[in-house]
Amino acid sequence: MSAASRAPLRSNRSNRTTERTVERSTDRTTDARARVRSRAARAAVGAAAAALLVSACSSGGTSGGGGQTGFITGSDGIATAKKGERADAPELSGETVDGGQVDVADYQGKVVVLNVWGSWCPPCRAEAKNFEKVYQDVKDQGVQFVGINTRDTSTGPARAFEKDYGVTYPSLYDPAGRLMLRFEKGTLNPQAVPSTLIIDREGKVAARTLQALSEEKLRKMLAPYLQPEK
Repeated sequence: MSAASRAPLRSNRSNRTTERTVERSTDRTTDARARVRSRAARAAVGAAAAALLVSACSSGGTSGGGGQTGFITGSDGIATAKKGERADAPELSGETVDGGQVDVADYQGKVVVLNVWGSWCPPCRAEAKNFEKVYQDVKDQGVQFVGINTRDTSTGPARAFEKDYGVTYPSLYDPAGRLMLRFEKGTLNPQAVPSTLIIDREGKVAARTLQALSEEKLRKMLAPYLQPEK
């Protein structure tokens, strides 16, 4: 075969090699872009949760006042909304720390004490026994306690926390804070760890505090809702 006849063959092989190289490069670029988009989406969720928990694991906190928010904050750090001016609690359901299932909507007709906590949070550890003691005292008065465990990367530490502090009421497992993001901005939404909310018997958010609670302060926060409200 002459050099002239071999030249087209070499040219064809070269073209095919170039095409395969371009295809592989395109595939790698597509995969890289997909990974970037995936990371960006996860980062956006994480950033939103982080923004929500900007005061995370503090022993105190501040909340909004009156005006457009429809609630006021007392000198004790407990914010309340009048009956008729309260926002509906969002849909809060899912798997619990111990592998069960809870839907807060199932407790409508009861007063729900909603406590946001993490096993890594010292103020949460300080208030845990107070919550369990009050729960045992009021659970027969139409009151249900529910926790939201957040920012624990697995349920193991959360289960150990519940065992150590004798917590018997259920806690939804919400490591990324997605349940907390369901609360409407400008309402009595949880903004720190720990946070505690009171949901009234009609399923509306009546009170909130962004601090660890002593037994006395928890009882004071809950007391107005134990009797039928006027």
